[in-house]
Amino acid sequence: MKGRNAVVTGSTSGIGLAIAEALAARGVNVMLNGFGDAAAIAALRERITSDHGVTVHYHAADMRQPDEIAAMMRAAETAFGSVDILVNNAGIQFVSPIEDFPPGKWEEIIAINLVALFHTIRHALPGMKARGWGRIINIASAHALVASPYKSAYVAAKHGVGGLTKTVALEAATHGVTCNAICPGYVRTALVEKQIPDTAKARGISEEAVVRDVLLAAQPTKQFVTVEQVAALACFLAGDEAASITGTLQAIDGGWSAQ
Repeated sequence: MKGRNAVVTGSTSGIGLAIAEALAARGVNVMLNGFGDAAAIAALRERITSDHGVTVHYHAADMRQPDEIAAMMRAAETAFGSVDILVNNAGIQFVSPIEDFPPGKWEEIIAINLVALFHTIRHALPGMKARGWGRIINIASAHALVASPYKSAYVAAKHGVGGLTKTVALEAATHGVTCNAICPGYVRTALVEKQIPDTAKARGISEEAVVRDVLLAAQPTKQFVTVEQVAALACFLAGDEAASITGTLQAIDGGWSAQ
């Protein structure tokens, strides 16, 4: 994978950062994206560059804004010469009964978790097809496969990601381009941490009970998935060994979707 170029959205923390670092460790140049303190992001770029000897850029594109997404993809093409690997990871969550769900929050979740993928893919795919090689990896969720109460927008978006993944895979199948989705169960990231108090409020239970009886209750292993495990799967799907894997929704959820 040395010398390949990747864009990883939502990669200044959590799963996205783990994937960006794992790709960099394999010689992939990376465009980071996400929110955060400018000095901290600059230090992150310097550390990944120093640790792995790759080129690391950053773009602050807001995944709610199609024009900013387009600018990010153009910037990556200009900086690297190509975008060979696209990892759509940026996402947000909000927990509420549907009758109380704020319409603006619904639209924001759909925009970031689903619509943004359409925009990154439509900009990346022509170049991938022209070069005869490309990897598109969408970080979906176990909620692309199953549903949970109080997460209507997130579940709808992630089910949409599954359908988008399959469609892109079919359209790109004869061009050396694969498109797959990774469907993690609960990973103890900042996104999940923020869900805990909201879920406690929605269900009328303690935060400890949310972890024990809601989050890990869904996963037969009774263990959180780690960011390193998700990153390892992403790297495999980005490699040549995965050339015949396309259009799949890869569960990495401790057995959750097997139930």
